[in-house]
This record gives sequence, structure tokens and C-alpha cells, in this order.
Amino acid sequence: MKVLIFYASYGGGHLNAAKSINEYISENFKSIDLEMIDCMKYVNKAIEKVTTTAYREAAKKAPWVWGRIYTDSQKGPLAHISSRSNKILAIKLLRLLREKQPDLIISTHPFGSQMCSYLKRKNKIHAKIATIMTDFAPHDQWLVGSDYTDYYFVAHDKMKDYLMKKNIDESKIFVTGIPLSNRFLQTYDKGKILKDFDLEENKQTILFFGGGEFGLGKTRTVEIFENFVKYTLNKPIQIIGIAGKNEKMKNAFTSIVEKYNCEKNVKILEFTNQVPELMSISNLVVTKPGGMTTTESLASHLPMIIINPIPGQEEENAQFLESNNIAIWLKKNDNIESIIDNLFAHPDILEEMKMNSKIFAKPNSTQNICETLLGCQ
Repeated sequence: MKVLIFYASYGGGHLNAAKSINEYISENFKSIDLEMIDCMKYVNKAIEKVTTTAYREAAKKAPWVWGRIYTDSQKGPLAHISSRSNKILAIKLLRLLREKQPDLIISTHPFGSQMCSYLKRKNKIHAKIATIMTDFAPHDQWLVGSDYTDYYFVAHDKMKDYLMKKNIDESKIFVTGIPLSNRFLQTYDKGKILKDFDLEENKQTILFFGGGEFGLGKTRTVEIFENFVKYTLNKPIQIIGIAGKNEKMKNAFTSIVEKYNCEKNVKILEFTNQVPELMSISNLVVTKPGGMTTTESLASHLPMIIINPIPGQEEENAQFLESNNIAIWLKKNDNIESIIDNLFAHPDILEEMKMNSKIFAKPNSTQNICETLLGCQ
């Protein structure tokens, strides 16, 4: 059996979801002929480069622009342009599909699903198509060509209800959660991790993500970070600040640590591949609400404080998390200091958020998706 996994490089979540699926199939279905492909890069490298750069710049410098694009692409002229352009690009993708002859196509980005469903409608391909929705709110671009899509994998029951209202047959919809690396399912030695990062066992730990290479809302992020640092002075609370690949964010974080002389209590990291380990020792995560980070936090049973969501899918993720009392969304005019103080002054609030995260966590999402698709192979 030949399986293709399609993704596109608009944010890391689509790629990470594809990697998780690829890893699980490779380890558990040895007979499957498997390949992972950036479908947008394949159909047109120039368009892929321009559009992914535009996404990054819009998300970083003018997030309201991305929010408008996100909203308008649900309906109206922009939705039609998007669908029409994907039909044109699908013709080039057909060459790849004729060469590979897949039996199953798994897509973690709507563009891949759209192109393949169009080709299936035109009777150019006959593969099964599986769409994995990588956010906590639905968007109608995922549903283009739904009559020719065989599987939809969604994060929670409300998304399933939305798809059914869009006349997608219930038998196609599976509430599995977003694919997750199996590293988040492992048990870690907490004492060793704390020692490795020069942290103390008798303190609560806050994991603070600074926004990575986008540096979205840098001034606001730094302001929030400084408020956390000030609050934790002389308290049994320690902070791990992750600046990612953003050198300016790292320098800003480091300056704050030096300002308050709290190097022992606040650790600043650049990019790290030890997020599962760090989440396993944490009591709270402060982050943008991307689909993958949210999934990882839920699987780690972590309450969340949400900062700087990109308008569009991340704001919808934030609304979902806040409405289910999993997260507190720090908005523009909120009093940061009073919110932090109230949170830690009332441990029952954090405990309730943690319990709710367990309810919505779907740690076996990757396994359930792969078993649904390939269990009978």
C-alpha cells in the first residue's frame, strides 16, 4: 500500500502534525510505502516561497491583515480565488500522483485536500483522501471538496457538529484530536530534568514561550514576561523563558533577568527540542495558542495563559480554550499584574484549569488516526 502525507509550510503546526503521522506509520506499519511531501513547494516553488514569506510577514508585522485574509477566505471572492487557484495548481500535482500512484493521501493542510479532492472529482485519481484539521476551530477552506474527501479528523465534538451542519456525513468525521509526537506520552525523570536545567524541586515552574522566530507582539511579550519575573521574586516559583530563534527576544529576556538579578530563578533558553521534557516538569504554560502548542499543553495537562494570538485561527483557538476554562487569555488592556496575582493566590483556579485540560486532552490522537486509516491493513 502506498501512502502520501501532504503538508504545507504555513506555520509549523501542519509540518509537525505530518511528522507525527509519518513517525507512527513508519514504526508500526512496516509494510506501508510511505512518503511525506510539501505539496505547495512541489506544485510551484516560486508561489510557495512568496506565499509562505507573506504569511510570516503578515503574522509578524501586520497580524490584522492575516486575520482579514483568514476571515474573508471562508466566503466571498477570496474564497473563490483560493479554490480556483488550487484547481490550477492541482494539474501539476497530478503528475506527482500519477507517478506515485498512492492508495491513500493524508493532508494536514487545506490546500492539499482541495487539490486532491478536485482531481478526484474529475476522475483523475482514485485514492482515499484523509484531511487532518490542525486547529481547534473549523474553517470552511478545509471543507472544499468534502464530497470527495473520505475522512475528516477533528480536535473536539463541537467541530464535528459544525462539519455535520455543513452536510458532511457523520461516518466521515472522527474526533481524535490533533496528531501529537509520542514524546509527549513518555514518562520522564522530573528530578533529572530539573537538575539538567539547574532548577529547584520545591518550586512551581512556569514555561514561557516568547513567540519564536515571528516575534509577534514583542513589546507586549516582554512586558508580560517582566510582570511574571517581578511576581516570582522571593516566591517559590521559577520560570523557563524560551526565546526560540528570535535573538532580539532572547536579549530582551536576558536584560530583564539581569535587571532583577534573578539568574538563579529564571532560565532563558534559545530553540530547544526538549519541549516534552520541559512541559512534564511545568505547572503553567504561557504561550501563543497555535494548534500544536495547544495540543501539547493539553496532553501535558497544563493550564495556559494565552498571549498575542494571531487574528484568525489562533484567536479562535484562544476563545475555545478560555470558554472551556483551560486558559486565561491576556488581552490588550488587561492588568497583567492583578491577573497573575489572582491566579497564584487561588490555587483552586489552576487546579480546575488543569482538570479541564485533562478532559479535552487526546494524547493518543496520532495512534487513533493511523489505526482508523490503516488498522485493517
